[in-house]
Amino acid sequence: MQVLETPEELRQWQLAQHGAGRRIAVVPTMGALHDGHLQLTDLGRQHADVVLVTIFVNPLQFGPNEDFGRYPRQFPTDCALCEVRGVDAVYHPEPAAMYPAGFQTHVEVEQVAQRWCGASRPGHFRGVATVVLKLLNQTAADVAVFGEKDWQQLQVIRQMCRDLDHPAQVVGAPIVREADGLAMSSRNVYLSVQSRQQCLVISRGLQQLQQQVQASQRSVAELQAQLTAAIDAAGGQTEYVALVQAETLEPLADFSVAGRALVAARFGATRLIDNWALPVREVAT
Repeated sequence: MQVLETPEELRQWQLAQHGAGRRIAVVPTMGALHDGHLQLTDLGRQHADVVLVTIFVNPLQFGPNEDFGRYPRQFPTDCALCEVRGVDAVYHPEPAAMYPAGFQTHVEVEQVAQRWCGASRPGHFRGVATVVLKLLNQTAADVAVFGEKDWQQLQVIRQMCRDLDHPAQVVGAPIVREADGLAMSSRNVYLSVQSRQQCLVISRGLQQLQQQVQASQRSVAELQAQLTAAIDAAGGQTEYVALVQAETLEPLADFSVAGRALVAARFGATRLIDNWALPVREVAT
């Protein structure tokens, strides 16, 4: 496995791959890899000949009071995990290589990025879209694999690629969960023992909400309020519970179209996100 540290090293690597007729799958990450990330590399292998993992803690997507400074960094461990998994190369640039002096161009995705995490984390998706576009351009990726855990991020990236005519195929990978249902996340290491148990209300509540779409006639507002109350009662601080159209992320009026339930909540100082697919509600005839 090769470790690439500069844009020029990456350029030479990707030119060699494409020159040999190989398709490239890129898995953009911020490191602190877990099995969810590694399953993204497996999916990339199904769509391409070589797999490149990028490891870059992107300062542009963190707000001034967020956890950029303490975000877990474990590069040697991450490299070992990638090598065991059969990853072909890791790209690990310094911030100055990604954003050299005088950098002044950013990418704004408008409507799909406005609500939910976009509202609670101003500038976050601007930073995400900017770094992802740079990575897609630098890697010349044929395929880019992202986890569905951050459903809004996935839709932002798909919208950006459509709007800017980027040729990379954006592939979403199903959420990988712990045995008890908690969505895998690099930030789970922040959870206290108590919070680790309390936060299970999110995945359990989402699953119950999905079932109630068909099993009850409760409205969108009623189901949102139910899950919000459950999270708060379990000791969390709900940032939002949103039942939305799956692609546009506009709020659902009813369950006549496929939807997605999105959640962001804090347990202690740890912010967690999760989501669940929602079916179309069958109408009795």
